[in-house]
Amino acid sequence: MLRLNTIKKHPGATTSKKRLGRGPGSGLGITAGKGEKGQLARSGGSVRPGFEGGQTPLFRRIPKRGFTNISRRTIAILNVADLEKLDPKAFPLVSLETLVAANVIKGRYDRLNVLGTGNLSKSFKVKAHKFSGAASEKITKAGGSIETIAIPGAQAHSK
Repeated sequence: MLRLNTIKKHPGATTSKKRLGRGPGSGLGITAGKGEKGQLARSGGSVRPGFEGGQTPLFRRIPKRGFTNISRRTIAILNVADLEKLDPKAFPLVSLETLVAANVIKGRYDRLNVLGTGNLSKSFKVKAHKFSGAASEKITKAGGSIETIAIPGAQAHSK
């Protein structure tokens, strides 16, 4: 019968730790299982990840493409349908800062663009960097107002 005082581990379930360099009787004495001489027998004798023994490594053989734009701006997109889900009393002013603070927009963004997908029946004061034509029309038609934030360094393009 199985009792707490009769429980034993299965044979081979636990193995004792290798005691390296503890005399010839252990079978792992003198060289501690590392063999004789060579890079791998030395202390710190391993190669970094990606090292290919002096051959040009893969990450240097493969051609590199493109570049990373360090001055890239990330833009949060807000549709009119997303405005419809919000409560006008909770959001007297809809801006990037208020939406991030209320966790409506998750992540780090530099700018806010409002697009016109969906319908709007509530009145909001919206402050954003860009508005689509349809979005500005729907917001003003619902009784709200829009305010465009000037983008620093942006110049108006004329044809």
